[in-house]
Amino acid sequence: MAKTFVELADNLVADFDLIDFLRLLTDRCVGMLDASAAGVLLADRDGKLRVMAASDEQVRLLELFQLQNDEGPCLDCFRTGAPVIIHDLTREIDRWPRFATAAHRSGFGAVQALPMRLRDETVGALNLFRAAPGPFDPSATLIAQALADVATISLLQQRTVHRGTVLNEQLQTALNSRVLIEQAKGKLAERQGIDMEQAFSALRGYARAHNRRLADVARAFIDGSEPLPGLVA
Repeated sequence: MAKTFVELADNLVADFDLIDFLRLLTDRCVGMLDASAAGVLLADRDGKLRVMAASDEQVRLLELFQLQNDEGPCLDCFRTGAPVIIHDLTREIDRWPRFATAAHRSGFGAVQALPMRLRDETVGALNLFRAAPGPFDPSATLIAQALADVATISLLQQRTVHRGTVLNEQLQTALNSRVLIEQAKGKLAERQGIDMEQAFSALRGYARAHNRRLADVARAFIDGSEPLPGLVA
C-alpha cells in the first residue's frame, strides 16, 4: 500500500499526464484492493460525467453504458457526493434495471462508487467492481477512498486563488486528450488486428519508454506527423 501511494505521489509533477495517472490508479486498485475492475469518471465543465480511465475495455464499455442510460451507482455517487456501496447487484434491478442487468452480463456481482471531492464539490467518482457478490472489506474501502483523494489532489497542481477555473481547464484538457487516445486506440487496433486493450497498452508503453505524454503520442499516430518506430502491441 505504501509503495502504491509513493508511486502515485511520484507522478504528481508539473505538467503530469492525467490520463496515464488515472489509468495507473485503476490498475493499482485492481491489484491491491481485491477488485475485479475499476473505472474513473470525471465531470466536464458542464457538469456531465465522462469516462476518463478504466482498468480494461469491458468495464470502460459498462461505464459508458451507465452514462448513456443515466442510471447506476457512479451517477448516484456523483450527485450526492456520498459513497454508494452495493454488495449484490442482482438486488438492485428495480433501482437500476438497465445497469444492473448489464453489469451482471459483464460478470460483475458487486460494486462500490467512491466520490472524488474538491472541498464541498464532487468532481467525479472512482468505481470498483467485483465479480462475486458480498460485503466489501471496510479497510479496503478506506484505502480506495484515500486513493480517490490522492487523484483529486492531482487535479490541483497549479495552486492559485481561482482553483475552480484551474480545475475546469485541467479537466477539459484531459477530456480532449481522452478523445485523442480513443481514436488512436481504434486506429492502431484496426491496423494491427489487435483488441482495444492491447492497443492502449502499446500506446502507453511507447509514451513511457520515450518519456512523452500519452496524448502527444496518440496525436502523432493519428495525423502521421512523425514516425513512431517500435509502436507495436
